[in-house]
Amino acid sequence: MQDIPTSWLVLGFVGQALFSMRFLIQWIYSEKNKRSMIPTAFWYFSLGGGLTLLSYAILREDPVFIVGQGTGLLIYMRNLMLIRKEAEAKEVES
Repeated sequence: MQDIPTSWLVLGFVGQALFSMRFLIQWIYSEKNKRSMIPTAFWYFSLGGGLTLLSYAILREDPVFIVGQGTGLLIYMRNLMLIRKEAEAKEVES
């Protein structure tokens, strides 16, 4: 196994923890609402975890991981943009 500095491992584990939290949040939110739902926090945890994991992937120089996380970040940001647009439209209506 490659010798990885502890600080990089911590960064990787923090990113993975953030990324994993989104599933726990989605599950709790869905259970509370008695139907499958994706709360806005899911996308923020996705973005935070994805950014952290992308940083880790860049430090590790892992092109597969970099492409995967980079692509995901575009999707997370787009979903947050759509959520903001919908909220702004509701404000205008009221």
